[in-house]
Amino acid sequence: MNAEPVGGILLTGGSSTRMGTDKATLQIGGTSLAERSAQLLSGSVDTAIEVGEGVSGLHSVLEEPRGAGPLGAIVAGYRELTRRGLSPSAPCLVLACDLPLLDPWVLERIVRWPSEHSVLPVVDHLAQPLCARWSPWDLARARAAFDEGQRSLAALPDRNLAILVDEGFWGDHSIAFSDVDAPADLVRLGLVGDDLSP
Repeated sequence: MNAEPVGGILLTGGSSTRMGTDKATLQIGGTSLAERSAQLLSGSVDTAIEVGEGVSGLHSVLEEPRGAGPLGAIVAGYRELTRRGLSPSAPCLVLACDLPLLDPWVLERIVRWPSEHSVLPVVDHLAQPLCARWSPWDLARARAAFDEGQRSLAALPDRNLAILVDEGFWGDHSIAFSDVDAPADLVRLGLVGDDLSP
């Protein structure tokens, strides 16, 4: 673990419209995506929180206003973690709950990366802000941007300062960043048969 404590923010909200059912409570191998993600996150950080309906087993809060998207959820999670004692100078591992193939090796590499800057995996040329370590500076920027009415993560964390770790580093672990948005994604990843629905 880093010398500075690391917080964890698990995002379990979202409409799950394309999936047709709540992704957070989707059972794969007898465990919901939210519960599995919470276990992985808790094993990689010092203190973790869920932003959502309370389906992961972690202490949970809701973003305000509701439906404010991932930026609002990150801000709400960080605010609650600091209220509960996390240092404002601590980074946070931000994690969406819809990564069914995520593994501890990936999270440990992100958390332990030797830099004070945010650490963003890059897969298929796309940065992954919802499976990334956010620096305290970027978390403060997120709160300021949200308070100013912004809702997009396009500029957060700051790509000019963040450590962008491309897929050459992740190797076979790149599949860990595969998210599931629709039943076809579950089939593609071999998590259900073609004749099954989640």
